[in-house]
Amino acid sequence: MARSKKRSVGRREFLKGVAAGAGTLAGATALAATMDPLAVKAAAAATPAPRGVPLPPAVEGDPPPTTEVLTVDRTGSDFMVDVLKALGIEYVCSVAGSSFRALHESVINYGGNKNPEFITCLHEEQSVAMAHGYAKIEGKPLCMFAHGTVGLQHAAMAIYNAYCDRVPVYMVIGNNLDATMRSPVYGEWAHSVLDAAAMVRDYTKWDDQPISLQHFAESAVRAYKIAMTPPMAPVLLVADSELQENPIPEGTRLSIPKVTLPAPPQGDSGAVGETARLLVQAENPVIVVDRTARTQAGINHLVELAETLQAAVIDINGRMNFPTRHPLNQSNRRGAVVSNADVILGLEALDLWSVVNSFHDQVHRSSRSLIKPGTRLISISAGDLYTKSNYQEFNRFTEVDLAIAADAEATLPALIEETKRQITLERKRVLQDRGARLAAAHNVALEATRKEATYAWDASPISTARLSAELWAQIKNEDWSIVSILHHFSWWPIRLWAFDKQYQYIGRQGGGGIGYNAPATVGAALANRKYGRLSLSIQDDGDLLFVPTVLWTAAHHRIPLLSVMHNNRAYHEELMHVQRMADRHNRGIDRAGIGTTFGDPNVDFAKLAQSMGVYAEGPIDNPKDLAPALRRAIAVVKRGEPALLDVLTQPR
Repeated sequence: MARSKKRSVGRREFLKGVAAGAGTLAGATALAATMDPLAVKAAAAATPAPRGVPLPPAVEGDPPPTTEVLTVDRTGSDFMVDVLKALGIEYVCSVAGSSFRALHESVINYGGNKNPEFITCLHEEQSVAMAHGYAKIEGKPLCMFAHGTVGLQHAAMAIYNAYCDRVPVYMVIGNNLDATMRSPVYGEWAHSVLDAAAMVRDYTKWDDQPISLQHFAESAVRAYKIAMTPPMAPVLLVADSELQENPIPEGTRLSIPKVTLPAPPQGDSGAVGETARLLVQAENPVIVVDRTARTQAGINHLVELAETLQAAVIDINGRMNFPTRHPLNQSNRRGAVVSNADVILGLEALDLWSVVNSFHDQVHRSSRSLIKPGTRLISISAGDLYTKSNYQEFNRFTEVDLAIAADAEATLPALIEETKRQITLERKRVLQDRGARLAAAHNVALEATRKEATYAWDASPISTARLSAELWAQIKNEDWSIVSILHHFSWWPIRLWAFDKQYQYIGRQGGGGIGYNAPATVGAALANRKYGRLSLSIQDDGDLLFVPTVLWTAAHHRIPLLSVMHNNRAYHEELMHVQRMADRHNRGIDRAGIGTTFGDPNVDFAKLAQSMGVYAEGPIDNPKDLAPALRRAIAVVKRGEPALLDVLTQPR
């Protein structure tokens, strides 16, 4: 593209005033480079002040009052911002850092702080986790900037979570490739490295270190395409500080490649036909879904396939995949359904092993198979498309009878068409009878769940089922989106609420890293904001204590999110593990709270949130106080601000 004539207000207008003195200033700069203090002072005395910019009175010991003209037109970082705009990047989540100071300045000045807008974060782990949550709502990445080596190390755990969760995160880190020769900024010697991306290469999909601006443009577009091609995952670009800060050389012709995304790969037609044959002929087929539906169309296709086959569906809840109130949803009957199956189809089921096996003994880590002999297992997964040696699924290997390396959502239309073609009129009547039995079983299981939810209804601390029911009563008529993990909450919302839209639940964190939930919910709420959705989080207490500063980011950027604390004052899963080990070792469980609980003093999450500028109430321990507090907090969120309720809860 031709060199832009666009100028930033402030920096470039100021530099016009010093252009006339550039020759003498350059001479002073050359003398300064000799590091001779007397020569520096002589050059300073001989250098007239630029017109309109009076110099302050000299003070003994002051550095020479010279101005080095570095840039009078577009910088490399300006062009990099043009590239980010071409990619449709809406936000940059970042902690400020000197190695990308030019990119930072170009985003807020040259780019007008819009598309992308700079979101101020206070920890790199928070930056990546916000990007993680945002992508699961928006279906595309935002950008994250990080500083040199240390910023990337802070971000590493969150990158691992996103990698395991198959989520695209777009990262640009600053780096001074030969800092020992030319870096005047404190700390950049230790913050620079020849191969910065090596630290996270085992859990990123692709990285590059461009050595020119054109190289940056091409690699930036390539990185975006790779991140967005299933199986999706984080990508990383290293932006050299000098490449950012220097002016674009006169006459340089730069271009940004066209951004086109490849169609997700579909399954082989022969394998799809064989899958349809096995499903149609099966007496008790089961469809297992996990991270299957990236879009609402994916959910609709899953419903159509299940209804065509009248087959049971088990949702592992890695995403919102299948309506919870649909009569074919048998997730509450997983053990009974799997043990009776003769064909099991896994669609992007990252942990299919845990579906067809169960832990027989948590104390001794033993397990047993749930499936009967002869049951056929089929897998359609983009995970089989990994091509680099360090790529792998992070759950246990599952032996299957038919493996199709393809994107499940993209393959569903062909599978539906082939299934319909193979179903005869006689077979259709058999399938309808099976569907009726499954619907009846679904209703029985739902009523049993509702009855179970009434246990300890009036207890204090408040039961997790009561909290879920009270929250549902307040939001069920809203356009809501629950943006937090739910497995630490005994899955009560999934078991009780009516989920049917893709954005209503964004799933787990992938790698199981604590500290994901709080920032990911803020990132997801940021994505929901422009749609006017009511974003909800059931926030684990221990998780928030990892990155509590994200509350300030939510308040500062007016990100509307209702966070309801699951404050059981413990890392309760770990507490149970210590209890199991104490029992196994015959030592009693009375000391299992050491190292697993946090009381004495108790954390006051309401005061913590208030100190960050967030509306907050609590601690709430009387269930009768829940409904009024929820109404007040929801009113705050509806006016565009974050709110937090600190609720003292039962362990699970």
